[in-house]
Amino acid sequence: MQSAGEATSRQLVRNLLAGTRLALFLPVRAPDFAVSIGQYVAVVLASFTFWLIGGMLRQGFPGTVDFDALTVGLAQIPLVLGACLVAARLFREPPLALAFAVLLTATDPVFELASIAIRFAEDAGAIDPDASWPDWALLAWTFAVVARTQWVLTGWRGRTSVIAFGVLTMLLGVLLSLFPRDELWTATEGEAEAPQPSVVQEEIFHRQSELLDEQLAALRPQRPGVEDLYFVGVAADGEQDTFYEELESIRRLLDERFDTAGRSIELVNNPATLRDDPIATATNLRTALDRLGRVIDPEEDVLLLHITTHGAENHELEFDMQPLELQQLTPTALARMLSDSGIKWKIVVISACFSGSYVEPLEDENTLIITATDAAHSSFGCEYKSDYTWFSEALYDEALRRTFSFTEAFRLAKESVTRRESAEGYEHSNPQMFVGAAMRAKLESLERRLAARAADNAQKIRINSDSTRESRIVEAKGR
Repeated sequence: MQSAGEATSRQLVRNLLAGTRLALFLPVRAPDFAVSIGQYVAVVLASFTFWLIGGMLRQGFPGTVDFDALTVGLAQIPLVLGACLVAARLFREPPLALAFAVLLTATDPVFELASIAIRFAEDAGAIDPDASWPDWALLAWTFAVVARTQWVLTGWRGRTSVIAFGVLTMLLGVLLSLFPRDELWTATEGEAEAPQPSVVQEEIFHRQSELLDEQLAALRPQRPGVEDLYFVGVAADGEQDTFYEELESIRRLLDERFDTAGRSIELVNNPATLRDDPIATATNLRTALDRLGRVIDPEEDVLLLHITTHGAENHELEFDMQPLELQQLTPTALARMLSDSGIKWKIVVISACFSGSYVEPLEDENTLIITATDAAHSSFGCEYKSDYTWFSEALYDEALRRTFSFTEAFRLAKESVTRRESAEGYEHSNPQMFVGAAMRAKLESLERRLAARAADNAQKIRINSDSTRESRIVEAKGR
């Protein structure tokens, strides 16, 4: 003879399996469920257990039970029972009250498992964490399961079925609006992290006046007879790491492949770099361009200015480093800075929304201008978890690893971004490029120099590799 505990466990498993079939719209009948007060208590405990385990998987460890959330969960129970009782009275069958409660609660673990799957899909990048459609899909699924539960227990009884369904869905609306269920498990922080540096801390504030001078003083001099490429990078938004990480990746690429090592300046708004890099302000950008204009050979050397940040519909580029109130950069202001610097040959890349508004103000025969969008559209990829904006990734990390031609790189990048936007269902950003007539010839000359340098470096690597191999052969024969 089986014990009472074994019987309860068997019935609980039976209810959970039947609840799974009910939620997944698989064949199931009312007699497949074991309905009793004891089983209602058992499925509620199972529901809370899955809720706790789901929270652990979503929130991580270490953590603790949130007793406020537990209180809300317990408060939902009398609401569920009350609505089930009303529905049963409408059907004039009092036993249906407990049956409704058991069947509805037995489906909870399935919804919890679905919520866990959605969270893992978000972490894996398969679902946008900001997308609202998963929540709406779960809500629609819940309403459908309520309707199916009623059908399994009562079949179709005309007006009474409609009213009962209204009562049960009203319950669902009340639970969602007045008693939203938070996570039962809350992750706790490990060791307290050190507070982030702030630009208003005295040491950092006074250090800022030195950082730009140090970078400018460390610039290597221009080389007579060599078309040197100088890089000025600006990561202007301090709220997201995306722009700083993008700038670092671009600088490494240019240093290794485009011969800018020792000829790079970075202006960065990011709490992590306050002790190492000058902040990105319009004033610092003007100073950097003015000083660079006195370092380079205006007839030989080329400036590559890359600005990455948020752009606004009023055509301002966002310069943000809280709690400072920074002046925003306009197309007119940037054009004036470049003109006043005396730098003749310029490549200007702006990765920001609505950045196409900068093309016309910066146009001249000695300038190449590349923007991530036209003047009326947004760009993409500046989410908090991104390492690159979409356009910069396509231009630098993809195209400029394959070619030394900036105009060809733009063509490849525009095609890549357009395909990606189409695949994601986004409106096209429509990247823009302008190249002056004189600048086109200058770029071709720069491209030839960089290609020859790359070929020379590859030859040196082959020679060194051959020498090393021959030395090993000689050594082996000598033994």
